[in-house]
Amino acid sequence: MQLDQFAPAGIQAELWRRMAALTGIRTGRSKISMPSSRALHLDQATATGPADAFLVETEFTHLHGDGSGSLHLALPSAVAREVIATGRGERHPAVALGLAHPTLVMLFGPRDADELEVVWRLVQASHAYARSGDNES
Repeated sequence: MQLDQFAPAGIQAELWRRMAALTGIRTGRSKISMPSSRALHLDQATATGPADAFLVETEFTHLHGDGSGSLHLALPSAVAREVIATGRGERHPAVALGLAHPTLVMLFGPRDADELEVVWRLVQASHAYARSGDNES
């Protein structure tokens, strides 16, 4: 859970607008997060990535509804490691308990336009990974 330095509402709205426009997805409630979280689910036909590309079923990312602008998403292993090493996010606590794949990370909410672009590229990488299993995204 992100505790401070929340993403401004306008930046969160722009991020969600971009997320909802991705190809082959449907938006809806998260199947594993709080009811206020908004998730992206792939259609069954395009959810062809490996099991570790998904949070649950065909859900590959969700934007938390707690006002922080943070997200949980699955990323290719190398990208997940880079996110953690650069401080842009952290592993989900369930990873340490052995309950989730190490590809599951929490991204901190983007606070400005530059951070929005970084988070947007990571959401796109998650989408590509879930659609194709492309571990180089």
